[in-house]
Amino acid sequence: MQFSSAQARGKHPWLSGDRRQLYPHSLQFYLEPPTENISLVEFESLAIDRLKLLKTVENLGVSYVKNGDQYNSKLESELRKLKFPYKALTDDDYEARRKDHISHFILRLAYCQSEELRRWFLQQEMDLFRYRFSQLTDSLMQKFMEHVDLSFEALTARSLPSIQSDERLQPLLNHLSHSYVGPDYSVQKNTGKISLEQIDALSVKSFPLCMRQLHKALRDNHHLRHGGRMQYGLFLKGIGLTLEQALEFWKKEFIRGKVDADKFDKGYAYSIRHNYGKEGKRTDYTPYSCMKIIMSNPPSQGDYHGCPFRHSDPELLKQKLQSYKIPPSGITQILELVKGMHYQLACQKYFELTHDVDDIGFSLNHPNQYFTESQRLLSGGREPKKEVINSGNTQQRNNSQESMNSNSTLTSSNTTTDAELEGLEAYFTED
Repeated sequence: MQFSSAQARGKHPWLSGDRRQLYPHSLQFYLEPPTENISLVEFESLAIDRLKLLKTVENLGVSYVKNGDQYNSKLESELRKLKFPYKALTDDDYEARRKDHISHFILRLAYCQSEELRRWFLQQEMDLFRYRFSQLTDSLMQKFMEHVDLSFEALTARSLPSIQSDERLQPLLNHLSHSYVGPDYSVQKNTGKISLEQIDALSVKSFPLCMRQLHKALRDNHHLRHGGRMQYGLFLKGIGLTLEQALEFWKKEFIRGKVDADKFDKGYAYSIRHNYGKEGKRTDYTPYSCMKIIMSNPPSQGDYHGCPFRHSDPELLKQKLQSYKIPPSGITQILELVKGMHYQLACQKYFELTHDVDDIGFSLNHPNQYFTESQRLLSGGREPKKEVINSGNTQQRNNSQESMNSNSTLTSSNTTTDAELEGLEAYFTED
């Protein structure tokens, strides 16, 4: 697809006429790229809105029967909220159709840069198109078929050389492909509310699998490589550890291994202070989102960072889930989601299974969101499954025993009971 204003206008002379003629139909095949100039602010706003929509499409496609009543109702609501055309709109809906057109091409640029990104983008766009086409009446379907040209030209990726030379757009496009659009967890209201003695129990009760994996590796090996220290350290910062607590936590663990106190102070303390904005450029670093963990810095041999659902061998992932007492049917569901590259949805299913709920009621996009929602549920903010009476308590006992066994070499100050966490759990019920 060539991004040429002259070429586009040569094919469609009406581009300079009545603006409503640009989009005579609410649905389109996106055969021609947009040719107008837009601001970088609008560029990013349009892209973020469509990204939110496509992530909703992915979530609904796994949670509900596609084109079923619940699926259609929830998708229509999202389209309406974000002002994308969701039915055969009138000529006065030019702005919605323009947004649909331009935002599609922006994300096409962002997601054409690798095969994995392309597959994800195409799947969500196809599901979105299929829904929107199904909402047309027979006469409008016919009108649409007459309007579009079914032939197509190869990948947007050919435009990358010219786009990559634009220093304004390329950083934004790179960012969009693993963008996080949720709350900022760099500063939490619970800073200082968590004690170091609570972390072992919290890792079993409320850490997502990626952080539970890092915590166990740190306790077992008394060390993590840089990627693990960054991912886990920023997560701990996000759940409320102060700089002083973080320095104490990492130092105590590292000196149990091969790092003495002097080496820690000279080689590791700086980077911890740096993450808290106390060194270097004084940047207050933000905890990693799910997409950042999934899409960047894959782990190598000896690393424990990354997303277990994305980066683990399926058989090893299965064994890990079995060791955490996930039932066989749940493991099967998780592995099917992983096979379909729905890594965040696999983590959502892990949340449901470890918290004994049918539906978590939110779209999971961040490890710190996982922690916050877990604490809210465990403190009574949400109801567990009604039909299961004892399995949740059994799961907690098994997990608590696992934590005690795996950390038996630690001092008693590093173990805790559920009672000691009551104050923290109550804190998460506050608005």
